Amino acid sequence: MVIKKSGSAHWTGGLKDGMGEISSESGALNAHPYGFKTRFEGVKGTNPEELIGAAHAACFTMALSLILGDAGLTATSLDTKAVVSLDKVGDGFAITAIELNLSGTVPNADEARFTELANKAKEGCPVSKALATVPISLNVTFS
Repeated sequence: MVIKKSGSAHWTGGLKDGMGEISSESGALNAHPYGFKTRFEGVKGTNPEELIGAAHAACFTMALSLILGDAGLTATSLDTKAVVSLDKVGDGFAITAIELNLSGTVPNADEARFTELANKAKEGCPVSKALATVPISLNVTFS
């Protein structure tokens, strides 16, 4: 079974004075603004790195929920923040790291088991696999 989902972007103008709009097939994003200023200067709008972070956090958290279920566990809560690092490399920029920060509450699990299962989710999540050329770290907070 192949599942295909899509996103699209429209751009007008030059790099620094131009603006783009990004949309998703589902409509969750609909002509949402992005551009140089939203990426590098903190202006309202989105940017590719935060979208990658949101996608990675969502995928990882869903994968962990599956892995917990396979282990007979159900989380009361799982919260993940993915921090994507964009650094100057040579003449351009590159995503150089992604840090997953996970906080979770899982009844009937201890911290060691939770961390073990979280690492399994980090390795198995489809977005982690797609981003495998970038170092991905995981920080776990268990309660």
